[in-house]
Amino acid sequence: MSRRDRLKGLFDDTAQELAAANYEEPSSRGSAGPVRTMALTLGRMEEESRAMQEALLSGERIVELDPELIDSSFVRDRLADQPLDMEDELVQSIADNGQEVPILVRRHPNDEDRYQIAYGHRRLQAVKLLGRKVQAIVRKLDDTDVVIAQGIENSARRNLSYIERAVFALNLELKGFERPVIMKALSTDKTELSKLISVAKAIPADIVRSIGAAPGIGRRKWMALAQDWNGMTATRLANLIGSENFLAEESDRRFELLIAELARKEAKPDATEYDWKPKNGGKMAGRIKSAGNSFTIALKTGDAPDFGAYISRRLDELYEAYRAGKLQAGE
Repeated sequence: MSRRDRLKGLFDDTAQELAAANYEEPSSRGSAGPVRTMALTLGRMEEESRAMQEALLSGERIVELDPELIDSSFVRDRLADQPLDMEDELVQSIADNGQEVPILVRRHPNDEDRYQIAYGHRRLQAVKLLGRKVQAIVRKLDDTDVVIAQGIENSARRNLSYIERAVFALNLELKGFERPVIMKALSTDKTELSKLISVAKAIPADIVRSIGAAPGIGRRKWMALAQDWNGMTATRLANLIGSENFLAEESDRRFELLIAELARKEAKPDATEYDWKPKNGGKMAGRIKSAGNSFTIALKTGDAPDFGAYISRRLDELYEAYRAGKLQAGE
């Protein structure tokens, strides 16, 4: 049986509910990756919406389950949970009219007494909040089916951010899923998927978590940050991302503060230069210069060649002693 056939009937959201999370205005050169992504998702959402209606009309059995027996997916797609409250439109709708569309679950692969959700995460949250049983279709699904269902659900949710898509794509690749599967899960093409994964790889995970989902920050800004990232960048940002002022800001603002910090030019320390001679005398003189990240010692006259060779032979020993001293000092 093909994967298309096994996925029929999984999805309930209509195409009109879709808003591509990383949509940006197309340029005059043609459709950009996000625009192609939206077109791919629209077509498949229409197909899966029709398939869901056919499955329900065919009398597929819907059961009532305890929401506490249903676990989330095995792969994380959100940087932070977004809990619903009683004022949410979905919660109010279910409270007034009941749960009109079932969620999709499978038996938990590691616990036969529990379930794992594939589709309908927000409906599950809403039903939990209302203290009700959840209407569900239980179906035999493999990991790939769950990933694709999860990706399509995310494509239909308007608050999915670009960086969350990028992190989700990287997480799937790290779990061994092949790129054609990830492309289907994210409703994207090969080129755009490569960009998503490259962004998630370039920017350290702790930095992404510190910023958060940043729903207002789109593809171009994240790609620019990824391209400019280097080994020294995280060191420069350590104090910023750990500060109370940074953590108190909204996610989009955190991104902007981070960019502003990286754009700020660090003041270079003044160079120092001075002469050196042995305290107890000797046929030796030196000139020492310290400037930023460089430090030079120039020896001259008398014993300079022999003393220089002596230092050179002991550089490893001196450096290890220096490192040991820093470790003892807790630096």
